[in-house]
Amino acid sequence: MLRSYDKIRVMRRRSKKEYMDIYTDYLISVQGQASATRLSKIIEELSHDQITRFLSNDEFDSKTLWFNVKKIVREIEDEEGVIVFDDTIIQKSWSKENEIICWHYDHSKGRYVKGVNLMSCLYINSESVSIPVNFEIIRKDIKYCEIETRKEKRKSLKTKNEIVREMFIKSIQNHIKFKYVLMDSWFSSKETLELITKKRSILSVQ
Repeated sequence: MLRSYDKIRVMRRRSKKEYMDIYTDYLISVQGQASATRLSKIIEELSHDQITRFLSNDEFDSKTLWFNVKKIVREIEDEEGVIVFDDTIIQKSWSKENEIICWHYDHSKGRYVKGVNLMSCLYINSESVSIPVNFEIIRKDIKYCEIETRKEKRKSLKTKNEIVREMFIKSIQNHIKFKYVLMDSWFSSKETLELITKKRSILSVQ
């Protein structure tokens, strides 16, 4: 068992990529709810405070994600690959509302729920090996008053269809090999469909 100052000394030798590898491996393998507390119990060299400090101090965006997964994608990609656009809502019913934790329409439930709305782009090769290649958290940073209800509401600067188009273009710019595009019907605006079909990808809308 390491003493406290030994634990700190060991942590300082870790690179950002090592932190990221440890945390992502944990998220992939954990059963049930993931937390910094549970991870610190699994790996003695990591304390709860060190994990939360790493997560709060390092800004993790889509560029960071691509930097970390690019090598893996190059190893598994093939000409019959698929990119999948999807969004998910992580419910935060009791959290204070802000531009990220706010009300979003959940198509699976048919109603609005309070939480974090995450847009993602997943790559799947012909052998069903999958890996995330892009993501964006929906930010509703525009406040407005709805005329009918006279209630204050929020909306995003970009629509989800605009985000899908940006992710699709970024996948092409990153030279990801894919033949098919899968997405839900609410992403199928005219502009989105025209862009995808123009690039000669085979589209499937559910």
